[in-house]
Amino acid sequence: MADGDLRDNPAARGPREGRDAEGVAGVAGATGATGDVEDAQESDAARRRRRAQFLRELHEAKQLRDRVQPRRARAARMRQQMRMRTFRW
Repeated sequence: MADGDLRDNPAARGPREGRDAEGVAGVAGATGATGDVEDAQESDAARRRRRAQFLRELHEAKQLRDRVQPRRARAARMRQQMRMRTFRW
């Protein structure tokens, strides 16, 4: 996808814009005199959702990297096995 496509199509940009808008709304709502606890809980839930989404995308990216670079993935597995063999409990 070219950079021009990202500028033309806001849906192609991904979840970052929604996340920024959600973070701004959470901060603005938390400063009100009433409902601070509810806003804090909503922002915690939103933070957990964003974190879960990030971890899913990170896991997917690592799997993709392992598929595209099998030699590097195998070397990383071997290094991990060596670390586990030499680790003392």
